[in-house]
Amino acid sequence: MPKYFFRLLALALVLVIGNVGFLAFGVADEYGRDDFPAEFVFGSGTSAYQVEGAALEDGRSFSIWDAYAHSGFCDGANGDIACDGYHKYKEDIKLMVDTGLEAFRFSISWSRLIPNGRGSVNEKGLQFYNDFINRLIAHGGYDTGSSPPGRCSSPFGYINCSRGDSTHEPYLVAHHFLLAHASTVRLYREKYKAMQYGSVGINLLAFWFEPYTNTIQDVKATQRANDFYLGWFLNPLVKGDYPETVKKSAGNRIPTFTKLESQKIKGSFDFLGINHYTTLYIKDNPNDLETDTRDVYADMALIYSGIEFPITEFPVIPIGLEKLLNHLKEEYRNPPIYIHENGQVQARNGTLMDTPRVEYLHAYIGAVLSALRNGSNTKGYFVWSFFDLLEMVGGYNYGYGLYYVDLDDKELTRYPKLSAHWYANFLKGNNINVIIPKVKLKDSFSN
Repeated sequence: MPKYFFRLLALALVLVIGNVGFLAFGVADEYGRDDFPAEFVFGSGTSAYQVEGAALEDGRSFSIWDAYAHSGFCDGANGDIACDGYHKYKEDIKLMVDTGLEAFRFSISWSRLIPNGRGSVNEKGLQFYNDFINRLIAHGGYDTGSSPPGRCSSPFGYINCSRGDSTHEPYLVAHHFLLAHASTVRLYREKYKAMQYGSVGINLLAFWFEPYTNTIQDVKATQRANDFYLGWFLNPLVKGDYPETVKKSAGNRIPTFTKLESQKIKGSFDFLGINHYTTLYIKDNPNDLETDTRDVYADMALIYSGIEFPITEFPVIPIGLEKLLNHLKEEYRNPPIYIHENGQVQARNGTLMDTPRVEYLHAYIGAVLSALRNGSNTKGYFVWSFFDLLEMVGGYNYGYGLYYVDLDDKELTRYPKLSAHWYANFLKGNNINVIIPKVKLKDSFSN
């Protein structure tokens, strides 16, 4: 489509956002930026491989993400060019400022910074990230933050399992991940924190789980889901060891911490980052435990429902996020929390009128406010994502962005969607009133 079409539509959206509310089925809610603490930060984010492009420029080497995408797992798409953020970061930061972001979350491509995996640093890569960070700081921004390598073993996995061991490797990886994390935090605290005043955290994908029925079996299965998705990592970090349910299900496939390792891991974080999108409903499935060879999902012994694949739009269940934040407060001593990812997926069809995303964001930001009023130690909220990016599963068919990127335009021009105008309006301190849709519990399950 010609550029002027998007520009006219963007102008129309500005007029809409300034004069009309958003309507759907449900009840009304109203709040503004001033209802949140002044120190609470609102932002958005991207990730290196999904946005940067310049895959082999200025000394960058291929990463496991490149290998994963070029093997066809991102619906045939790859990040060789992506949104070309490597070249367009200056204008992108201007968009962040224009939108009113108070913080920005991004990731670093280690294959751009240390192309050989170890040894010397790539000076051009270092200069890029220095320039990027300095430009963010100059405007007052901050906060940095099935996947590759795609290993599995038959009969598990959704890909051709030519290498890996699904029964043991997830437990080994998680165990050494926690040990490496604790060592990194210790190094930073001992050598750099006094000079940089930085904080180190950990990020987890965090659904909220509800039992499908009120039976004891489904309630216990829901607790197992929480133990595997959150407790597997948070229990060692807060309490020094894995949850008993995880250890019992995994048996001798899960390593044990020595007393010294437990002491090092416990307390090795300054904040918790969570990525939350929706709520899942849990049904007990004890038959999985009767299988001699099990992977992590069979160890959970449950069936979940609540989203359908391929995901075309998340159901809007904001109470799930409020309950999740309350659970983290009560079960894990109310740690400082940054919601690093929260957003609505939609088909990437060129429309800038993304009303469902506006309804979603309004509902979930309202849930954060409710949790804060109930004592949650949540410190910030980041919309995923700032741009429509390369998505892990859907390639360029789906997007979460506040801004549409025209892939048919050689300039990869960015266009603000309705959600970008809504978010900017909220960040400027205007009260927001959106009628939130209700969602009913799914009443069917499948393996």
